[in-house]
Amino acid sequence: MDRIGDLTPVAQDYLKAVWNAQEWSQAPVTTKFLADRMGVGPSTVSETVRRLTGLGLVDHAPYGAITLTDLGRASAVAMVRRHRLLESFLVSELGYGWDEVHDEAEVLEHAVSDLLIARIDAKLGHPSRDPHGDPIPALDGTVARPPAVRLSDVEVGGGGRIARIWDADPEVLRYLGDLGIGLDTDLRVRERRRYSGVLAVAVRPAGVDRAGEPRAGVAAAPERTVRIGIPAAEHVWVLPAQ
Repeated sequence: MDRIGDLTPVAQDYLKAVWNAQEWSQAPVTTKFLADRMGVGPSTVSETVRRLTGLGLVDHAPYGAITLTDLGRASAVAMVRRHRLLESFLVSELGYGWDEVHDEAEVLEHAVSDLLIARIDAKLGHPSRDPHGDPIPALDGTVARPPAVRLSDVEVGGGGRIARIWDADPEVLRYLGDLGIGLDTDLRVRERRRYSGVLAVAVRPAGVDRAGEPRAGVAAAPERTVRIGIPAAEHVWVLPAQ
């Protein structure tokens, strides 16, 4: 098997799901996890995983974790590259909102050619990340993941610049957008109300640099405080301030 296009869409989806699950987490990928992610029964997952194992794309010991082989990883990364470049193209060139592109790209990624993806990449100037901050794998399969942490794990007084927002739930993207929070927004956690499930977060406006000083030539607006539900904060990843 030499090309990602030689795989069925189902196989492509499974490989991408395994890779995505391990991109930002160390938790093992199990049959139950894939059943929940793919919306199918455990028996269906087990049969598909057996086929992928036979093709040399995944390893799966009985009752153990599902992992990608080198061939499986290369195929998965190729699909991730397609997906994220398509999301970037839909937002940049076709006016889609960042909350609209995930499902659209899920469909298109199985139909586009390698040539079209290469043209999209060149048209966009070879972007390094998609509209949600996820790194776009390079053509050689390398992935430059930023050393970001979940906002929900940041201690009071800590903060940083938003590097990634998980795109699986459009409702969360719209919720954060309504709060004026997006990629590269600077945040500082002011208060954690654990029992009410809320973070009070200071948002630094565009006219202020990371040291809190006005940027040259830009009128600074006052810092504002917003309240973010901790479940939503778990979707937000920040690069800690240096």
